[in-house]
Amino acid sequence: MLDLIKYIVGNFAENPDEAEYVVEEKGENTVDVTIYLNESDMGKVIGRQGKIAKALRTIVKAAAAKSGKRYNIEIKGKNEGKE
Repeated sequence: MLDLIKYIVGNFAENPDEAEYVVEEKGENTVDVTIYLNESDMGKVIGRQGKIAKALRTIVKAAAAKSGKRYNIEIKGKNEGKE
């Protein structure tokens, strides 16, 4: 699933190589994916009124239906700090 997320983000970001992905398994059925992007890529990946981010979440939700897992995707700037 991470490959799908990287592919979609890579098509919108100017610097896809600089994007960082943090994946955390939360229990059996939930996976949190945090994407850290450069500030210049934030607007491009999120899109106007969040349309691209919403579409990304919808595609991942549909693809994850077979596996029975739920993916939570969060997009942050690199300067927001990693927890």
